[in-house]
Amino acid sequence: MSDLAFAVLRTLADGRFHSGEAMAQQLGCSRTLVWQAVHHLENAFGLTVFSVRGQGYRLPEPFSLLDVASIRAGLQPDAANVFTLALADEIDSSNTQLTTRAALGAPHGLVLAAERQTAGRGRLGRRWQMRLGAGLTFSVLWRFERGLSGLAGLSLVVGVAMVRALRGFGVPVALKWPNDVLLDGRKLAGILIELSGDALGPAAVVIGIGLNVSSPGEVDQPVANLADAGFPLQRNQLLAALLNELATVLGQFDRDGFAAFRDEWHGLAAFLGEPVRLSFSHGEPVEGVALGVDDSGALRVETAAGPRVFHVGEVSLRAQR
Repeated sequence: MSDLAFAVLRTLADGRFHSGEAMAQQLGCSRTLVWQAVHHLENAFGLTVFSVRGQGYRLPEPFSLLDVASIRAGLQPDAANVFTLALADEIDSSNTQLTTRAALGAPHGLVLAAERQTAGRGRLGRRWQMRLGAGLTFSVLWRFERGLSGLAGLSLVVGVAMVRALRGFGVPVALKWPNDVLLDGRKLAGILIELSGDALGPAAVVIGIGLNVSSPGEVDQPVANLADAGFPLQRNQLLAALLNELATVLGQFDRDGFAAFRDEWHGLAAFLGEPVRLSFSHGEPVEGVALGVDDSGALRVETAAGPRVFHVGEVSLRAQR
């Protein structure tokens, strides 16, 4: 039913009335199946669909679907040369699917973006869900000649790329170590890095990104979104901008490592010089003052017992109120 629902959505995306009979003829199915697909859009996808006798079905406003041609039109030459775009209507997780494709030899620079994820996830196994059309969920496959040991700080570098792109639209975002983009102190976007390969190389990295373009619906933490903050950006335009910056920073990271980005990251980071609390999947939390990061991207914290260094892993940082 999801396939037919997306076919109906593409017809309704212009925001105009379309009769059930006309859509049934266009899609080669019965009017009953069209009616069921409309209900699937409402009940499973969370969309509102107006139904008016004698006129048909209509969305409250036009719906912008992800589109390869529109995205590629916004890519700069370097990004256009390195990235191959693949779009999916509905999948479990773009990271899961791209990790599978990477193991089967998928090319460097493959980008998989999904309209809807049924099992999207963030760091530490957290669920990442959003209403259809409310955000960007995509993953990038990047193959490095350097080994896994040389990829420290990669998630921070991806954050730098995202801030560059978003600030290019005037969005006043900041970074929270190690994987979050904040807007007004709340989570706007998250980054999930998954690695495979050898310690000495080569390595394949799947970079997953989820970003709230409009209200994602009910979630279990304070979040921000671009539309409510006064930045109603088109998803295709935004994805192109993110890919442009990713092409630049990932290429430089491959050459120079995280140290080349350390000063810039400090200039974009939230909570530096402020009291923070670090929580772990195992063990007691640690409190102290965030001092910044070292050349590997590890967080330096001044604690009551003296300075300590924390590496990206099963750790979560919060401001200490």
